[in-house]
Amino acid sequence: MGKLRIMTHNVWKRDENQPAWEAKGDDCSAPVRAKGMVQVYMDTKPDVIGCQEMSPLMADEILRGLAAQGEHYALLWGRDTPIMYRPDRFELLDSDFLVYPKEVPGFEGKFNNGGTKSWCIAVLRDKTDGKKFAFMSTHLWWKNGDPGAYNYQEGSHEARVYQLNMAMDRLEEFNRKYDCPVILVGDLNAEYNKPAIQSALERGFLHAHNIATEFADNDWGYHYCFGDGYKPYVERPFELALDHILVKFAPEGFVRRFERYTPDYYLPLSDHSPAFVDVVL
Repeated sequence: MGKLRIMTHNVWKRDENQPAWEAKGDDCSAPVRAKGMVQVYMDTKPDVIGCQEMSPLMADEILRGLAAQGEHYALLWGRDTPIMYRPDRFELLDSDFLVYPKEVPGFEGKFNNGGTKSWCIAVLRDKTDGKKFAFMSTHLWWKNGDPGAYNYQEGSHEARVYQLNMAMDRLEEFNRKYDCPVILVGDLNAEYNKPAIQSALERGFLHAHNIATEFADNDWGYHYCFGDGYKPYVERPFELALDHILVKFAPEGFVRRFERYTPDYYLPLSDHSPAFVDVVL
């Protein structure tokens, strides 16, 4: 298998324009923002994209926009966490989808707002050489587990650890079945030093940033973009990032490049900038 570009991208689930945007002469509706997403993919040329907060309308607009530019992707639907991949290069061997349970053992309350927190898995085989990998797009619970935070909910750190361990268990099952590397990407709603990411590292998953052999972006890839408008991008350390790419069972030198894409035109598209890796099996 040659070089392969894999991306994680939270596209912000907002189908209709908002009054605050309209008052400023802006438009955050999915059809308008999808044009920018198409430009992102045309600029970066990912082979596989793990999406989060994807609505059916946004998916339709993006896929049709890409096709109009001569770029064709297949969509493995997984509600808010679907996977897009190039069908001319990859054959889909297997797949799985799960909405995380609302309850977390030992804690009161719900930990899946609107059933939006889920995973989607694709096992893909390169048509040129038959090499395989298992790829997961996921989105974890969002509230803060630190007392005093404005969006604090007790058990939030534990909820993300619980969900992420479910996801890693499933990926390891696919590894045993297909004897291939596994790649987990998504909006994990956890900073690097928080319990969720640390639990993944303890299980032998490696962060793509830490094992990139050629380049590792040290920025966080996040900015303000919500229903009341958007603000300029401000660089902050990698450790504060919420969007991550984790790998396991991969050969040495697997990750060559880890990067976040933050051009100025991206500011009104989503609060999460896409992150991608170049890998070689």
